[in-house]
Parts: sequence; C-alpha cells; structure tokens
Amino acid sequence: MDFVGRDAELKLLDKLWDSPKATLLILYGRRRVGKTRLLTHWLKQREGVGLYWVAEPTSAFDQLRSFSQAIANFIDPEAPPPSDFSYSTWEHAFRQVTLLSKERRFALFIDEVTYLLDANSDFAGILQKAWDHWLTDSNLFLALSGSQMGLMQKQILSYQAPLYGRATAQLELQPLPFSMTNVYFPQYSPADRVALYATWGGVPAYWERLEPDLSVMDNLSEQLLPAKSLILDEPRLLLQDFINDPYNYVGVMRAITFGAQSNSDIMERTGLKGGHVSKYLSILRDTTFVTREVPVTEFATDSRRGRYLVTDPYLRFFYRFLSADQSKLALGEQQQVLKSINDSLPQFIETYTWREICQEWLLRASAREEIPLSVERVGGEWKPSYTIDVVGINESERNLVLGTCVWNDEPADVDLIQELAKRTSAIVPKGETWLVFYLGFAASGWKDSVAEQADQIIQTTAEGKSWKSVGVRLLDLNEVDADLSRWPGFLKPSVM
Repeated sequence: MDFVGRDAELKLLDKLWDSPKATLLILYGRRRVGKTRLLTHWLKQREGVGLYWVAEPTSAFDQLRSFSQAIANFIDPEAPPPSDFSYSTWEHAFRQVTLLSKERRFALFIDEVTYLLDANSDFAGILQKAWDHWLTDSNLFLALSGSQMGLMQKQILSYQAPLYGRATAQLELQPLPFSMTNVYFPQYSPADRVALYATWGGVPAYWERLEPDLSVMDNLSEQLLPAKSLILDEPRLLLQDFINDPYNYVGVMRAITFGAQSNSDIMERTGLKGGHVSKYLSILRDTTFVTREVPVTEFATDSRRGRYLVTDPYLRFFYRFLSADQSKLALGEQQQVLKSINDSLPQFIETYTWREICQEWLLRASAREEIPLSVERVGGEWKPSYTIDVVGINESERNLVLGTCVWNDEPADVDLIQELAKRTSAIVPKGETWLVFYLGFAASGWKDSVAEQADQIIQTTAEGKSWKSVGVRLLDLNEVDADLSRWPGFLKPSVM
C-alpha cells in the first residue's frame, strides 16, 4: 500500500534533520506498528542523505561486519568492500560515522537495535561513549528503532540506561487511528470499517494483509486458514517481548475480555490467587496491553470502582474469540468459530470499539469548539446500578458532558436520552452549579422527532437542580465517521 498518514511523525523527523546540531531520536513501539516504514519512507524522499541499516538476530561479530559493510558501501557504492571486511570494533565504526557527518548532514537509522543489545550487552554503553565523545559534535541525525519493548525500556529508555538523557526526541509510534481506515479502505462502509477496526485495530501491517474486495468476515476467514498463521501467532510474540512464561498472563487477558474486570472476578475466572493476579496485572499494565480505568469524575487512581480493560483492539478480539479455539482453527474447522464471531460481534463493538470512537469524537470535538462546553478528560462513569459510556469533564470550568452510545440496526428512541437525564444528578459533582451538555451516539441514527423530545426531557429534568443544561446533540455513525476523517487523528510526538 502507499504510505499514508503519520504527518506529525514526519514533521518531527524533518525538524530533527533541519537542526544545526547532532540529534538523536529513540523510536519505539509494538511490533508491526510501522516504525520501519516510517523511517524508510522519510529517507526515500531524500535520496543520498543517509543510511538505513537493520540489525539481524545473529552473532555480535556478524552484526559489526554487516554494519561495517553498509557504511563502506555508502561511502563508495561503486567499489563494494571484500565480503570479510569489518571495522575492528564498534568504536572504530562510530568514528567512521563521525567522519561521514563532519562535512555534511548525515542521517543514520539503525533499526531493530534490540538485536544488537541482545548479542552484545555492552552495545548501549559503547554507543553512549561514542555519542558523548565524538558524535554529539558531528552533523549527525541518528535514529534508534526497536520493537522488543521490554528490552527497549530496560536498556534504552529507563533512567539507569546508558543513553538516558541523550535523546533529542523520544517517540512511541502509536497504531493508526480509526479515521485512517477511510484512506486504506475507501470502498468499505463506515460500519464495515468499525468492524475491521474492532478486529484488527490500527496496525498497518495487519491492514496490508487484507483484500479490499473481500468483506470483513471473508477477510477474517482467509486469515484464519492454517497456512496463514500470523493472526494466531502474533499475540504470543507480542507478549514474549516482555515475559518468558505467558501462560497465566494469557489466562488473565482472556478473563478480562470475557468481562472479568476486577481482581476478584479475574481470580474467580482464572483460579489464580489474589497475589498472583495482582502481579500479572501489574506487568500487563507495564506492557500497556492492559489498563485500569476509573470513573472519569474521580481523581484517585486506586478507586475501588476501577476496572481492567485490554487496550489493544487486536489482542482484545483474539482473546475474546480465537484463543480458546486454536485447535479447531489449526484443523481448518472455521465455520463454527466464524458463526460465533458473527453473532457476538455487534455487542462486542458496542461494548468496546464504538464506545472508544465516541469518546475520541468528544475529545476532538471539544478541542475544536464543535460543542458548547470544553472538556479536559474523557472516559466513562459507572456504579453497580448503571454505566455511562461517554463522559467528559472540566473541573475548573465546571463543565460536564454526558453521552450514550449504542450500536444498533434500527434508529434509536428517546428513552436512551431519558435514562441519561435521569442519572445526571447522581453524576454531577456536589457543590457549585455545573453546566451539562448531552450527546447521543446511535450508529443507525435516531427516530423522527427524538431531538425535540430529548431537549424537552432534559430541560424538565434540570428544573430546580444544582446543574444547568446547555443542550443536546444527536449523532449517527456517518456523522461521527465524517468528523473524525476531517479532523487530524495523530498524537503529537514528545520532544525532550
């Protein structure tokens, strides 16, 4: 596929390249998120200004020889070096890089740097010394990229790592947002693209394996064939970047996707002891594959109402629908699995993907003043008796936005807004008067005259209360999709 998106990330690379000083970028992120594609795309737009080299899982000696030959080939592409040519040490190789970048700006992108760290535990220290003594005074733009997140965090990103504090910029490359499905799959309907995002998430490498002429379910059927094992092998590889014994972690992830969202529920479903569950959850949170949400109106992260969620859409889908049926799929018995997915997918989308898309819409709409109230945080609100899936809050301005979201085949009725209005007094923080705005997200739209009825219900409910309504807005999937497609959907990279 053509390279699309990543505007903020490309601008960051441009900024680092245009700097008059030596610059160091640490680029990291989960497997297949597009780190290599980002670096190579940027370099291809500037032919001859730099070198992209990818480390391989081989011996330290082979790695140094491969890097040395890549440098020699760059210096004189017309006279390739002998097959056994190698600089004697990495220090010698980095001195050559310094000479290359003395007279002109030079970009050096080292990909899969974790293979170097695996083969040579001293590599990060060697590079740190080279950077401090020679490279920092050169005209070099150096980027280090890696996918083994556990190793990247330990040897590159942590406070104790040799290179800590040397990076000019540090970028965790995120999966593409939902809005980019419109660019990759323009022939799909918005509903199909939501289903695709619920299944594959925003990882470009997964999207590129799909056939745009096939439906989402037909694509899934193709990818579940025994000869195409990526969808079944990938979760194990992702977890192994952090942990060596994934078995109990898999049990915890599966329990969460089946609705066990508290420690006690996870203990009951997995049969694990409480101390073990807490340990596994702590490590899974460090991987960012699992998060613990608290009601958005609470400030305490240790709230007793906190709940665990699998954040990665692909892992969430895998552990909910595929993990337990791998034996059937290995034998080519797909139909029963696919039928179960097809039957359960609408509820799965409403519970997770549609809710997250609606929350994103609220945050971006507020930033663009598309709604009358500004919000700073967006999340959900819940108690044993109810759940409000879309809530935005701004404590300093005492603004509250409450939203309901449903994934349905028929237009929604006014009772959804009525239920939202009914819960308002229990959600509004006590104290001074708050302003409240309401949102209704119904995938298939709303019945006629619901807007007028909803406004009347909210005004009636607000009478005599310690909060004031400023209106209601009803949206369907097409509107949400169109808005997110025209609003930039990329996270701003962090520059140190």
